[in-house]
Amino acid sequence: MQSPTGSFEPLRDADSALLSRCLVFVVEDEEDIARLISHNLQAAGFEVRSFVNGGSVLSEAVREMPSLFVLDVMLPGADGFELCRQIRQTPLLSVTPIIFLTAKTAEADRVKGLEMGGDDYITKPFSPRELVARVRSILRGARQTPVTPEVLRVDDLEIDSSSMTVQARGRAVLTTVREFRLLEYLATHRGRVFTRDQLLDAVWKEATFVTPRSIDVYIRRLREKIEIDPRHPRYLKTLRGIGYRFEAQK
Repeated sequence: MQSPTGSFEPLRDADSALLSRCLVFVVEDEEDIARLISHNLQAAGFEVRSFVNGGSVLSEAVREMPSLFVLDVMLPGADGFELCRQIRQTPLLSVTPIIFLTAKTAEADRVKGLEMGGDDYITKPFSPRELVARVRSILRGARQTPVTPEVLRVDDLEIDSSSMTVQARGRAVLTTVREFRLLEYLATHRGRVFTRDQLLDAVWKEATFVTPRSIDVYIRRLREKIEIDPRHPRYLKTLRGIGYRFEAQK
């Protein structure tokens, strides 16, 4: 693990206004690692609250409304995956970005992190500079307002880019930041086929934890949320051996 010493590139004025006073909740039971995370996030201009387990995280989060969570997976009591599940089931917190920061490096754990609703997955030992860059990237995506805010309506699906909300058949659908960006991108380019690599470049950019096959996990989760029958999707079509396409009913 890298030393906490080092400098961060100063934020541009627009970024500074966008990310100023953002509160990050860090849930990490190893004191030295928690101190390292907090030091680097605070040096980058974020406010930080640290927790050694998930016991009081939800109640404090509902009260303080953090902008992002950094969760270890191997925690005493309920693990980070379970805490993520609880966050996603809490209406006030359901779309708050979550970064897993963990020593669990297996592909199955990365996939599980995505399926539970994680927005990013960083393995230990980690680079503090990379962690800060990932936090900034996710918060920019979560807070960015489109140049021309609009509501995209396709049949019985409604995607509101300005509020980052989705409705399917008149019912509100909760999505994570990455899920929303993926759905929004496909829907605004409906009819066009994208490979997994193209979707990675468009939606994730520098997030190296996401592999082309991870796109399949996100598509499956979106189908479960917006499709009447996820096994026979109406909107998110698979082009075998190629990729995915958003298709409107004719």
